[in-house]
Amino acid sequence: MWPLEPPRVTARQSYEACVAGTRNASRQARLLAATERIEEAGEQFRCAAQQGSLHTLECAAFALPNISAAEAVAWIYENGMLGTKNGRVIYEQLRTAPQHDRCPLCGHGVVRTLDHVLPKKSFPALCVDPLNLVPACADCNHAKGDALPTSLETTPLHPYLDRIDDDHWLDARIVDDSPLWLEFFVSPSPSWDQVLADRVRYHFGLFGLSSLFAIQANRTLSSILSLLTALRHTGGAQEVRNYLAEEAATRLADRPNGWEGVTYRTLASSDIFCNGGVIP
Repeated sequence: MWPLEPPRVTARQSYEACVAGTRNASRQARLLAATERIEEAGEQFRCAAQQGSLHTLECAAFALPNISAAEAVAWIYENGMLGTKNGRVIYEQLRTAPQHDRCPLCGHGVVRTLDHVLPKKSFPALCVDPLNLVPACADCNHAKGDALPTSLETTPLHPYLDRIDDDHWLDARIVDDSPLWLEFFVSPSPSWDQVLADRVRYHFGLFGLSSLFAIQANRTLSSILSLLTALRHTGGAQEVRNYLAEEAATRLADRPNGWEGVTYRTLASSDIFCNGGVIP
């Protein structure tokens, strides 16, 4: 879950870029007539997102005058944002915003697309609003689907607005040794309120991050198994612990809640593992 800087392009600018290339004069007139509604909807969405009340928004309030939801998706998003030069420029700017192309929703997958925070079919007025478009990997986009938040606690984290990585919140423990398996879980910061803790746990479960991180941790462990065995033979458990602790510190300095750093930290803290009692 990586934070991103909010887009600088406004809802109105994005919408006008997406409908500017419409060749059908009658259709373009209908689209342009909805411009003010797009701006109003964008403001309503921003306020709700900042206040933590996205779950209270009604789909009917985000319809467009004289434009059906199907027409909005086809004309504005598919034809306008994906199919025109000006719209595509905005799409690519948003899609390539994350550093290293990593998905901000899971922090691991490669960004392939944009996910609508609120579904475009249910909220057509937001279908090309940059704040409603989050870069995502295919797995996260599929996992979220068109689900709507039903409460503040079931509202996934918003990469543009939510900042949690200044706090330590990701932990893991060894739960099996045949083969070795780490269980990753949310350990809420004492500075968080209960609602934020519930939201992070919901986000963690929605995108299957415990399983995702455990699979990656196992792959990492397999790649260093020979090295750990050699260190154990030459320097004993302390040598293994020193190596793991150094690797953890390096990775956690870059990403305080990255699964790699947490993996190394968890293994370094296990006397049984460092002594060779847990066999991957």
